Amino acid sequence: MTDAPDQAGLRPHSAHWGVFSAGWRDGRLVVAPHPGDPDPNGLLQNFPDALRHPARITRPMVRRGWLERGPGADPMRGRDEFLPMEWDEVLDLLAGELARVRDRHGPGAIFGGSYGWSSAGRFHHAQSQLHRFLNIGLGGYVRSVNSYSAGASGVILPHILGPFEQVARRNVTWEQVVEHAEIVLAFGGMALKNTMVASGGISRHVERGSMQAARARGAEFILVSPLRDDLPAEAGAEWLPLIPGTDTALMLGIADCLVQAGLHDRAFLDRYCTGWPAFEAYLLGHADGQPKDAAWAAGITGLAAAEIEALARRLPGRRVLVVVSHSLQRAEHGEQPVWMAAVLAAMLGQIGLPGGGYNYALGALGHYGKRNNAVAGAALPQGRNGVGAFIPVARIADMLLHPGAPFDYNGQRLTYPDIRLVYWGGGNPFHHHQDLNRLRRAFARLETLVVHEIAWTATARHADIVLPCTMTLEREDIGAAPTDPLMVAMHRIAEPHGEARDDYTIFSALAERLGRGEAFTEGRSARDWLRHLYAKTQAGLAERGLPAPDFDSFWAAGEITLPQEPDDGGILRAFREDPVAHPLPTPSGRIEIFSEAIAGFGYADCPGHPAWLPPTDAPAPGRPLHLVANQPATRLHSQLDFGGHSSAKKRRGREVMRIHPADAATRGIREGDIVRLRNARGACLAAAAVTADIRQGVVQLPTGAWYDPEDPAEDNPLCVHGNPNVLTRDLGTSSLAQGCTGQLTAVEVERFEGNLPPIRAFEPPGLATAAE
Repeated sequence: MTDAPDQAGLRPHSAHWGVFSAGWRDGRLVVAPHPGDPDPNGLLQNFPDALRHPARITRPMVRRGWLERGPGADPMRGRDEFLPMEWDEVLDLLAGELARVRDRHGPGAIFGGSYGWSSAGRFHHAQSQLHRFLNIGLGGYVRSVNSYSAGASGVILPHILGPFEQVARRNVTWEQVVEHAEIVLAFGGMALKNTMVASGGISRHVERGSMQAARARGAEFILVSPLRDDLPAEAGAEWLPLIPGTDTALMLGIADCLVQAGLHDRAFLDRYCTGWPAFEAYLLGHADGQPKDAAWAAGITGLAAAEIEALARRLPGRRVLVVVSHSLQRAEHGEQPVWMAAVLAAMLGQIGLPGGGYNYALGALGHYGKRNNAVAGAALPQGRNGVGAFIPVARIADMLLHPGAPFDYNGQRLTYPDIRLVYWGGGNPFHHHQDLNRLRRAFARLETLVVHEIAWTATARHADIVLPCTMTLEREDIGAAPTDPLMVAMHRIAEPHGEARDDYTIFSALAERLGRGEAFTEGRSARDWLRHLYAKTQAGLAERGLPAPDFDSFWAAGEITLPQEPDDGGILRAFREDPVAHPLPTPSGRIEIFSEAIAGFGYADCPGHPAWLPPTDAPAPGRPLHLVANQPATRLHSQLDFGGHSSAKKRRGREVMRIHPADAATRGIREGDIVRLRNARGACLAAAAVTADIRQGVVQLPTGAWYDPEDPAEDNPLCVHGNPNVLTRDLGTSSLAQGCTGQLTAVEVERFEGNLPPIRAFEPPGLATAAE
């Protein structure tokens, strides 16, 4: 079938950061956002320079030490040369290694390390492709659960309100905020850099306009964050720059003020909640002798007691929406602010009201605050996993360093499996994991690490077998997200770079060598699979009596608009309207202010009700500053860090660290200086930006700059590019969720006075030849 370009000569495509069209003009890739997007994402402009960048991997590669000495633990990972290899040869080699591990140790010795952000396409979704292959080709794999973004909230929310997706995605919409909200109390903010992305794609970025419209109607936005730009200027927010990680203490201080003034909604607490008396005893100090009043909260948060009291008095009787960002729970005891914010909203009697109550993570991703589609999009079936073992996703280094060791998780006592081989596709743990020097040591213990990658990330450099895969622009797919009505025919824009192949082609060849080729492919080509997956959507449209174009018509049109469900507020609205007929899916059927289940687990770091638990990784002599390591504004995670948009925002090639003028002055740091951030775990360089838009005593360095050790041969090298995860701590949020704690740590910052090391993150590693 011939695919005709549209009138502008551009073809439709989609990415996690927006729907767009692309094509070639005068030999250069041109990318244009979808015309229906009111606030297009600049990240789309990372594509043109990235497509044929020298960082791309052009041929299959095998690490020299692994090839010469065979599988086994090796400290040379990340420091070795690579040998190019022909596809048939490397596939034979890899199939043999997979069979060896499976036959000698079982599929439970294989970890399927993949993350879901590689492509907006629903077929060439690297995580789905890898898991399908491991399930069908090898009988299963050790999996991970939850995410680095929401590891704590994904576990705590089902205990207190209901499933994560129901509380985050089907709750308060931006439409409701525009029409109904009177006060939006945003703990951690709702930064546009985060709402600009959504897995599966996003066709309309409405968040900026929605906040602007709500403010024009008279809604008030209150930003609780050490960073002023965690809400956009259009919100006109009042800024409360508290000490990082103290949000729970502030919420408790507000709660105490409400109780002391008799302003909490007792009727709501009685009818819809369970456990209020136990929590009230803690709040008022009956349980521990310490009332959690405004003066107490002021000493922890750095805000004035009068400011906390005034905030508490503004809330009762108003339509108040309490929002908690992902960032708050990406820290030690991250479960607590998620839980306490729900309690605060319950005390105000707001949960379930349009534009009010509690919406975890509104503003954290472009998924949230949108209506849900009434017809399902495409999804690749992954088969059955024959291995039951799993780990919380952020515990990978613990697993590799301590096989057989016990760990706690959500009331269970589990054991880390003994992993011999890790197969990674569609992710870069050297972006999203913490304490990268510890991760290097963990990877050194493996027998084999296999990576599919488009470019030479640090993960690829630490691999034993590196297989070059196609970028999204180099293949066809279907872009779809459950909260975006636009389904997109993702046309191929460019030919594969070098010898790159798509994941499906690679896994099909491996499955064939393992005797599972037909079971994996089901006799379908990639285009056949697109037709097969689209058929489900076509049938869903037909069942509703709506126009249901066939695949060829959809592909020629480039997109189709799906119907969406009513903006009904989900389970929280239904519960409010009739708690007997529509109880919450919690043990009590109510909002659990006190959880008997969690209390029964006996975790000292996560008691049976929300509580203030002081952090252990706080500023101290030698590390006097808070570091906020948040999501970047110039790329999605570490994707296409070598792209034009991301590169243009760096200074002298380094990531930019923000610092308050007073902190800069005491250290002799000026705008644009290269600085060294350090603590006991590591050190990195960055370029300084001096700004009053950050709380004094806090510095901010976003994640996503590719890890670039000055001397890879060292065990604890300086990262010259600015990756803050050489500084962050690799520790679970608590025994309950074991989530990621990468948002906050403590550091010292100083001017860098030496010769500035070159940046080599985007240069291919050393290549050996067979003759050597």
